[in-house]
Amino acid sequence: MSASEKAKAKTEQTVGKVEKRVGRAVGNERIAAEGESKEAKGDLRAAKEKGKDALKN
Repeated sequence: MSASEKAKAKTEQTVGKVEKRVGRAVGNERIAAEGESKEAKGDLRAAKEKGKDALKN
């Protein structure tokens, strides 16, 4: 996995988790949903990069 893509994936996952928790804590479902979306995007990016690495080896 390239370092920059790995960093992007981790950043998206972390920001998503934080937004999701903040949104739920304050009762704002829109923010919570956006957080879930960002977290899922980070998960997909990480999975994509892992798949690319598996094909290289």
